[in-house]
Amino acid sequence: MLSSLFTAEAEAGLTAALELAGAVDEGLVHGFARVDEDRAAALAGLAAAFAGSPLRDPVAEAIEKIATGSIADEHLFALAAARIALFGAAHDALLAQADAALGRRRETWAGEPGPAAAATHLLGGARSWLRELAITGWRGVDNDLVAASTQAIEAALGDPQLRRLALLLDGFAAELRAGSPIATLAHLPVRRWADLWSRALLLARDGGRAPGEAQAEPVTGQLYVLGADVHEHPTAVQVQVHGVLTAGGAPPRLVRASVSAAKVDTIVGPAIWLLLADHPRLLSALAKHRVLELADMPLLPGGDLIWRDERATPGDEADPFTTARVHLGAALAPATPPLERHPARIAEPVLIEDLSAVTLDARRLPACGPLTPALLESASAAIGLLRWDDGAWTVQPLAVRATVKKKLVAVHNTALADWEPTKKGEAIEVLRERAGRLLRK
Repeated sequence: MLSSLFTAEAEAGLTAALELAGAVDEGLVHGFARVDEDRAAALAGLAAAFAGSPLRDPVAEAIEKIATGSIADEHLFALAAARIALFGAAHDALLAQADAALGRRRETWAGEPGPAAAATHLLGGARSWLRELAITGWRGVDNDLVAASTQAIEAALGDPQLRRLALLLDGFAAELRAGSPIATLAHLPVRRWADLWSRALLLARDGGRAPGEAQAEPVTGQLYVLGADVHEHPTAVQVQVHGVLTAGGAPPRLVRASVSAAKVDTIVGPAIWLLLADHPRLLSALAKHRVLELADMPLLPGGDLIWRDERATPGDEADPFTTARVHLGAALAPATPPLERHPARIAEPVLIEDLSAVTLDARRLPACGPLTPALLESASAAIGLLRWDDGAWTVQPLAVRATVKKKLVAVHNTALADWEPTKKGEAIEVLRERAGRLLRK
């Protein structure tokens, strides 16, 4: 399946798009205050690529002004928008190929951005810091420049409408702080930092305009869980559940549901599930493979359920492998929100019953579940997420069927979602409160 996804023509187009985006990336490495002839030529190529688009004039003007050393916010906005547009086009092309190979139907985007943040006066500090980063370049970042982000982050964290931007800036600053002084680093995560900078700058323009619950569609039906992707960091954990929603006679739909919690770095392994105890019905369904009966659960245009645990009732058992075999082929996939269009964001649920030509990616296995690299080697079938990872298609396993002690068993990374410690105490409550304070500082 994977070998049929990528054609030579598509590879050439993707390579060209990434090379154009590289002009912005290189500028961010060295700083737009120091644009030499080679980088100026690369930026000129970027301007030429947008000659037939609405971004033509803003990008051309931005590159002209940057070449003369006159850099304003609107010029950096234009470069960030151009870069995001290139990765968006790459995302669309790759996703179209995946849909064709999988025979998957997909909705078209019909959502609208949320209202602009009311506290736009708080965004000036974020824009100022991001502008200084762009002018200085990654190689010039030091502890003082990273520390200059603190006030902007604290101000944004204080306004719920800006939480999306605040968390992005906080994580970005933490990565820069960990590498400072960056001039001494042998390797820079150039594309990742450019991704974070571009996204943050556009969010700082109007506060994010993320779709809110007012734009959600209340849905009632059955959620059949396929598996869950666990994102764990020292200060936060998020579990993103992938499933199939059936409602009446409507075609089944692929949906996601994400729940998250603050944490500290001492909470690791199965204990992270305890941080999500406010969602007992979801956790029980993950561990026991039960259908969830949903009643008026908010569903955003991009396919994300705004999870309300009290609106879900556990139902009958449903084997995820059976769910995948029965429903995945006919399920309607959601459209991708405009600002989420990036190849790294692709995560398509798939069922693979012949692993002979597929290598399962063991790098994303969560420490809170029973899946291990050794188990993957003996797997005969898998439910996973099809991803595009730095030039190649990979499958991130969520569950496998494997032979263990001469017996065929199904192993899911959510098997410990209802885990409880053998000795109960107040330690987890203390750690949970300490983690919560991280977001209140």
